[in-house]
Amino acid sequence: MDKMYDYIVVGGGIVGISTAWQLKQRSPDASIIVVEKEDQLASHQTGHNSGVIHAGVYYAPGSLKATLCKAGEKATKAFCIEHHIPFEQCGKLLVASDNTELERMHALYDRCLENNIEVKLLNQEQLRQQEPNITGFGAILVTATGIVDYKTITNKMADLFVTLGGEITKRTEVTAVEEKPDSVEVECKSDSQPFQLKGKFLISCAGLMADRLTRMMNIATDFQIIPYRGEYYRLASQHNQIVNHLIYPIPDPELPFLGVHLTRMIDGTVTVGPNAVQGWKREGYDRINFSAKDTAEMLIFKGFWKVTANHFKAGLTETKNSWWKPGYLKRVNKYCPQLTTADLQPYPAGIRAQAVLSDGTLVHDFLFAESPRSLHVCNAPSPAATSAIPIGNYICDKVQAASDPVNVTAQQRHAPTSA
Repeated sequence: MDKMYDYIVVGGGIVGISTAWQLKQRSPDASIIVVEKEDQLASHQTGHNSGVIHAGVYYAPGSLKATLCKAGEKATKAFCIEHHIPFEQCGKLLVASDNTELERMHALYDRCLENNIEVKLLNQEQLRQQEPNITGFGAILVTATGIVDYKTITNKMADLFVTLGGEITKRTEVTAVEEKPDSVEVECKSDSQPFQLKGKFLISCAGLMADRLTRMMNIATDFQIIPYRGEYYRLASQHNQIVNHLIYPIPDPELPFLGVHLTRMIDGTVTVGPNAVQGWKREGYDRINFSAKDTAEMLIFKGFWKVTANHFKAGLTETKNSWWKPGYLKRVNKYCPQLTTADLQPYPAGIRAQAVLSDGTLVHDFLFAESPRSLHVCNAPSPAATSAIPIGNYICDKVQAASDPVNVTAQQRHAPTSA
């Protein structure tokens, strides 16, 4: 292709599509193309999450996560209302099932207040009145939490983007990227046929492949994507009315995962999950998955060994419960005792693209890397789907500042660095 695009966006998940759509609104005359390697948008993290519109309960006050999630909760609902996309503001209960969780619950309540989130503390009797099928010592009621189908949102944003004149190419895999003083050349493969795209600026929202895009461009970073499988079950249909809210345990603050919870879905079903087990294939959604390439990259990365050692006990427990359904069920029975193993029916798994630093640190907040003609979203953890509209706006601010000709010239005096 001889056309020179103003912006090339790699990744057709909700963050990539939100960014492209908002960038096109800001710059109507700019030529923008989204490159997606699957035949459908939102095929990975966006399409395999639990569909929750988060309120921002867990995140450190002042962090990018907290700021963007709070804005995203409102923006997501407003988008759904404007475009007639079904959603439900059903609320969420974070249930304390023992004394340790009760202590953590009060700390989490204080964090909610710091983040200006409307919450209410419930005692044991108030919890029983709200949720007759749930047991616990107390709970935090978060009224703003909702549920939606993020695939539907992504596809609607994509339609709006294309209507404005944007382009989307699917079944197109990026195989190499070369940054030049005045352009970025992207080698692609579609249906086994190679071709090249040229652009003035590249935006990578590649999720599970984020680190590979930075390596293609020789951008110095200190992270690698480590995949963690989140396995779900769906409750048997007779339990579709078992809860009125979403039911979450009080999470361990040392882990980035929120624990096994009961989630009402927008289609009326209820799911159980997810757990968090080590993945051996970045896009491994089947029960047994292995990729020699993905596994080899993990094993030679020292951060993998350090994070595994740091969370070894928790990892063993998660792995055991992955293969032993009664162990998985036990985590749900602590707050919903009437469920049995027969109630846990198959449901698709998801993969969390977790950025891990070389010292074994799990990256909890958003992480970006830059070069003179590119911006990379290296870590966009949950609640990225909820936050997709303000994240896209944030990326547009960074991109338009970085792609200004004066700024590009100044940046070219320096080697690419991580941000």
